[in-house]
Amino acid sequence: MPAAESHFDVLAIGRCGVDLYPLRVGVGLAEVETFGKFLGGSAANVTVAAARLGRRSALISGVGSDPFGDYVRNELARLGVDNRYIGTDSNYPTPVTFCEIFPPDNFPLYFYRRPSAPDLQVRSTDVDFDAVRNARLYWSTVTGLSEEPSRSAHFAAWAARGRASHTVLDLDYRPMFWASPADASTQMQRALEHVTVAVGNREECEIAVGETDPHRAADALLDLGVQLAIVKQGPDGVLGKTRNTSITVLPNRIDVVNGLGAGDGFGGSLCHGLLADWPLEKILRYANAAGAIVASRLECSTAMPTAAEVAQLAEKTADV
Repeated sequence: MPAAESHFDVLAIGRCGVDLYPLRVGVGLAEVETFGKFLGGSAANVTVAAARLGRRSALISGVGSDPFGDYVRNELARLGVDNRYIGTDSNYPTPVTFCEIFPPDNFPLYFYRRPSAPDLQVRSTDVDFDAVRNARLYWSTVTGLSEEPSRSAHFAAWAARGRASHTVLDLDYRPMFWASPADASTQMQRALEHVTVAVGNREECEIAVGETDPHRAADALLDLGVQLAIVKQGPDGVLGKTRNTSITVLPNRIDVVNGLGAGDGFGGSLCHGLLADWPLEKILRYANAAGAIVASRLECSTAMPTAAEVAQLAEKTADV
């Protein structure tokens, strides 16, 4: 892989693909007739969200040798993400994901990634370790640990980075990608020894550290050496905890259209706030606002908000 021409603000590794979302809300897939095509995948969405906020972003991933792969690569570039590390796999097609949209809180996902997907075929030899070392923030997700050779590539990248500041793990646990919860727990525990920031919801924290209580979960993450633990609590807001600070920020009240991209919008804003060295309360308040804005829109990647949009909602929340 070519060396990075200059340091990235945000470098992520993980899923990318095509999201096909129904253009009718409240209707099951069996009845849907028209769909919108969007860039998808959690890691891809986070890089798009960070780019939308002005950060120089890149993604390490893979696509198939097919038209959808061309679309993903081109769409990343159109949305401001450097696509030089998107490999092409001749064995597996670019994954496609369908969803159903039943607001406010039911959004079933249907992943077409069997028997594997190109983003899980990323090998250590595909990773630009200099770029990983030099990135101001390096973002990984737990899904990338679910299968080889991606798993080994993740650990090789962490070894190269050496637990540098702003090494983030999204506890993005998707049970359909794992042989068992125990298998996921084992890999999460290994991974947490290499990162400085961990972010997940209470269910994901239970898989990672055996705790669903937000404070106990955060403490368990801190005990594994992370510097910042972030636990999403749904309607109860989000908890951010360090060795010296504990902050809970309440959620924004919005009309939900599609909640699937909210976590990725949150993640992109989290990257932005960490890199700006904001106080923890502001980081979480702005991340919450970014996630809420995405949840109020149909799609994910192209729904990522601008810095002005995030600030408007975040500061409105601060005044309440």
